[in-house]
Amino acid sequence: METVGTQHADQCQTEHEDLLSELLKPLRLTGVFDSRWHVSAPWAIEGDAEQSCAVLHYIVEGGCWITGAGQTPIELRAGDLIVFPTGLAHRLSDRPDRQGVPLKAVLPERRPGTSGEIRIEGTGAESRLLCAGLHYDASAATGLYRSLPWALVLDGAQVDREPLLRDTLRLLAAPDRPVGPGDRLITLRAFEMALVLALRPLLRELAGNPAALPVLGHPGISRALVMIATRFAEPWTIDSLAREVGMSRSAFTAAFRDLVGESPARHLTARRMQEAARLLTETSLPQSSVPPRVGYQSAVGFHLAFRKWFAMTPGEYRAGVANAA
Repeated sequence: METVGTQHADQCQTEHEDLLSELLKPLRLTGVFDSRWHVSAPWAIEGDAEQSCAVLHYIVEGGCWITGAGQTPIELRAGDLIVFPTGLAHRLSDRPDRQGVPLKAVLPERRPGTSGEIRIEGTGAESRLLCAGLHYDASAATGLYRSLPWALVLDGAQVDREPLLRDTLRLLAAPDRPVGPGDRLITLRAFEMALVLALRPLLRELAGNPAALPVLGHPGISRALVMIATRFAEPWTIDSLAREVGMSRSAFTAAFRDLVGESPARHLTARRMQEAARLLTETSLPQSSVPPRVGYQSAVGFHLAFRKWFAMTPGEYRAGVANAA
């Protein structure tokens, strides 16, 4: 017979998974730079911090150490995958204490849409890696996304339990990866899928460990985040959000800012703008029909909010994406 405690734990787990699945869906990628590394010890490379960019490293053969400022070094082996959601600076090396050369010294050109290769010849153990910088629209990055741990790791066994992820990574890492018409778009979407497939088990793991993401331990703020993510078209105010989760306005605002990293109003606007951008670029919905679908009763109010957020009008945004396609 299921106990009340077990039911409560299951409910919390489900709520956490709902929260993460709604709010931490991978951002739509705008460009990818990828590179294949063939390195032999001794070697060490210092990666710069990347703005509006997730970074991933997949170990094809051998292994390496990942070191970040103030972080415990991480050892990776063949088949492991590491994701840096916000592209924080880190060092890759054959030993955690080895000082490296800057990445820009061995890969000076790293524009989205291009590929590169690193070869370091040594006398020690050999390793092969697939590395990629996944550029996303910074305006769509929520405070919750930015509060993810600096690095998320899937070991080889976890990757193998996601066959589509494993096979996609192997294809992208192959030296004879197919090249032809539409290659840049195919590569972009393939890496986007890899990021989606990687984050799915990682987010399940986070949901089972609220300490890794403190907001998961606060029932009121967690619930508010799910409401904003799924019911953004409703006429919310800070007062009504606070009442809905049983908190005072001041306590709600303070806790939200502390746990999410931004105010409730900005988080709500970000979600509405994210959906507005999607409707403008992925549907043929008339522009006049967009405001009520994202919580704005006034077309003028929506126009002003959109222009402030994206530094362009909704019409300019739609036309710009269409011209870039």
